[in-house]
Amino acid sequence: MDTPQHTDLTKEEIHAWLTEIRDLKNTVAALRDALEQELSDKKKSVQEAVAASSTEIAQLKSTAAALRDALEQARIDKDKAVQDAIVTANHEIVQLRSAATALRDALELERHDKERSVQAAMRAAHDEIQQLKATVSTLRDALETARAGA
Repeated sequence: MDTPQHTDLTKEEIHAWLTEIRDLKNTVAALRDALEQELSDKKKSVQEAVAASSTEIAQLKSTAAALRDALEQARIDKDKAVQDAIVTANHEIVQLRSAATALRDALELERHDKERSVQAAMRAAHDEIQQLKATVSTLRDALETARAGA
């Protein structure tokens, strides 16, 4: 009868395997932390952009309200002054609407860019996680094969 041959692992080889496993676990943990930080940073950027746009919108509303109040006061003072104020106010309203539209468009574009960035980061993180899982699986299979051959 033939007896199966066993490969005896030295303590150094076992230590090397264990060190490599520990290092891989540390790498996975570091990558997970980096991913979480990146997601947190993206979320913070989006929140800051939304807060900034909200402040600007409030200022534009305040400006429009102030212009309406000034227009009403001018109407009370004189009819002719009212006509001049209406022409001026209409011009300013057109400019404000144009500015508001441009700002809204820029905000929407920025929002879409942020969403694309977040989605791209999520896809990259997902891909990286899948690669890491495959690496871990491969290493686990290799370790099990090595153990089975022992």
